Amino acid sequence: MRILHTSDWHLGQHFMGKTRQHEHAAFLDWLVAQAEVLRADAIILAGDVFDTGTPPSYARELYNRFIVELQRIGCHLVVLGGNHDSVAMLNESRELLGCLNVSVIPGVQDDPQRQLLTLHRRNGEPGALLCAVPFIRPREVLESRAGQSGDDKRQALQQAIADHYRTLFELAEEQRGQRDAVVPIIATGHLATVGAGSSDSVREIYIGTLEAFPASAFPPADYIALGHIHRPQKVAGLEHIRYCGSPIPLSFDEVGQQKTVLLAEFAGGALQGVTPLPVPCFQPLARVSGSLEELGANMEEVAANGSENRPVWLEVTVLDDDYLSDLQPRVQALAEGLAVEILLVRRGRREQATSLAAEQRETLSELTPEQVFARRLGLEALAEADLAALNGLHDQVLADLREQA
Repeated sequence: MRILHTSDWHLGQHFMGKTRQHEHAAFLDWLVAQAEVLRADAIILAGDVFDTGTPPSYARELYNRFIVELQRIGCHLVVLGGNHDSVAMLNESRELLGCLNVSVIPGVQDDPQRQLLTLHRRNGEPGALLCAVPFIRPREVLESRAGQSGDDKRQALQQAIADHYRTLFELAEEQRGQRDAVVPIIATGHLATVGAGSSDSVREIYIGTLEAFPASAFPPADYIALGHIHRPQKVAGLEHIRYCGSPIPLSFDEVGQQKTVLLAEFAGGALQGVTPLPVPCFQPLARVSGSLEELGANMEEVAANGSENRPVWLEVTVLDDDYLSDLQPRVQALAEGLAVEILLVRRGRREQATSLAAEQRETLSELTPEQVFARRLGLEALAEADLAALNGLHDQVLADLREQA
């Protein structure tokens, strides 16, 4: 049994005013080719299919075209809803896609049996049981109680999520016991786990309640395919609990990461191995920093990775001590004639305090409230305890606002 594990496509994302349509189209073509060459039995998409709950029409078209292409090679697709996805939007085509060898689990289902799927090999034989867990919204598994403290809410949510996994895993074990052949049990999830390294483009998803789910609370599944964190990584050093990461860099701090899709192979009812498949770079991104005198040479170096038709998208950090009101045109002048396109100019830390407002006006539409608050705290020399307290209060305010929205 061969399964491709992918997540966090964020179809329809605009990156500082730039569309990612070309990159996503190239990635999906590449993924179909990989599934065909490797004879994958199934693809698990572990959440965040789209970047927003109302994706542009071209993003939906890419999604639909990918599904049609998979029919040609007979590969089963499992789509899990993420925190960026609209449950209603994914649900509207669920029954139709069910006729096209696609299983869509947009949110937690009233009947847990609907989240227990059988994945078949290409010859039609059962190959694995899947506990299909999407992004879990607190209201789907937990009843709010008056008078609960923040710690009480976090513990209650963690327990509710663990109970949801346990219920599905027990159903899977019961069903596996009724089969003649032993098959592996696979689980999915779209959440942050303790110790997972994230990036600027990852939005915190349990604001004011549970920040991260401990690896020890997962059931003893043979493989756990996770989404939400954009950096590919093992969880707690375990081979069988994995984030595959996003297929393209979604923020400048993901520059230099090798993006992957994971190939999980099973035999004899157990995981045999996990192989990272490197995703090609479809749009080069780079970060350069230095004084105005140094930036010209730095830009020339990274421009070698671009072309006239596909310039390198660039983040520039200027480390000059002197305040320059015409910084943007000066930097743009340095890029003339080079295969680069500057998307963001920022000042180094020495000028952050005086330029915070200007920087936020330039990039605020690209930032989440959490990122704005984190950048502001970064300008202060605070003790760890004070940082934790301020972040906790900020998270609680955001949670209250979002519940009222």
